[in-house]
Amino acid sequence: MLPYLGAVFLGWSLGANDSANTFGTAVGTRIVSYRNATLLIALFVTIGAYMQGSGGIETLGKLTPQTDHTAVICLFAAAITVAAMTLLKLPVSTSQAAIGSIVGVGLMQKSLDLSRLTKVIVCWIGTPLGAIVICFIIYHVLRIVIRIWQPSIFVYDPVMRWALIVCGCYSAYALGANNVANVSAVLISAEILTPIDGRLFGGLAIALGALTFSRGVMTTVGKGIIKLDVFSSLCCVLSLAITVHIYAVAGVPVSTSQGIIGAVLGIGFVKGLQTVNGRMLVRVLCGWLATPFIAAAIAALLMFLFLN
Repeated sequence: MLPYLGAVFLGWSLGANDSANTFGTAVGTRIVSYRNATLLIALFVTIGAYMQGSGGIETLGKLTPQTDHTAVICLFAAAITVAAMTLLKLPVSTSQAAIGSIVGVGLMQKSLDLSRLTKVIVCWIGTPLGAIVICFIIYHVLRIVIRIWQPSIFVYDPVMRWALIVCGCYSAYALGANNVANVSAVLISAEILTPIDGRLFGGLAIALGALTFSRGVMTTVGKGIIKLDVFSSLCCVLSLAITVHIYAVAGVPVSTSQGIIGAVLGIGFVKGLQTVNGRMLVRVLCGWLATPFIAAAIAALLMFLFLN
């Protein structure tokens, strides 16, 4: 029972924190209500997890050998870390928390695969940088399209609204496909769940968090770092979805929080960095840096208590 509770706790924490990245800008610009956003997130994150979650699960599952008790420790250490950051209304990386907990257990067992870990860390660095570049390109390409198209305001507004909703759904799908590994990989590695059941179980756990406790972080993402208009919001969400989906296909769980913040900074480069809330950005960056170390420390402590 404990492995399942740990997975639900981590999935709930992930959904409460990371799902805000998919619709936070849409809710912040009042394009869609918080209630409707969470319903869409819950649906598409589950579909994404079930359809394309196997790549990341395989990568995380091979980082370190897992048994029932180490699976429980990894899950609870990551979940405690993400839940704490969620209470602080900070968008942190659940992938960093999950891998940090695996590293903590691996160090205690002296069974850590550093070669696979290096690949993941490189992708962590590439996520926000890639999102910045993609968002910068998308912004200018779509701006050219609109200038050529020259729609009336009666056409432009509903088109932007529906485009933002569609991109939010795509982003939620990418979130599920990429991040379900954080919830289910250790359960599947320990042969507690089959791969198919693990993907579905993880997707539903993430959906639960989105439905019940995502409002605080969604407000931070939507309004706290930079004020976005509808067009800029569309560019950010589409950039996030593309970035995270690429890594889902590559089989590397990455941070949607880093993706959306990178995309928002891409808009900041277009509009001028003076529009960025530097104080909030520093808080977010500190959360990113601290997350894997906190999760590793908690996992190592729990492992020490278990062995003694």
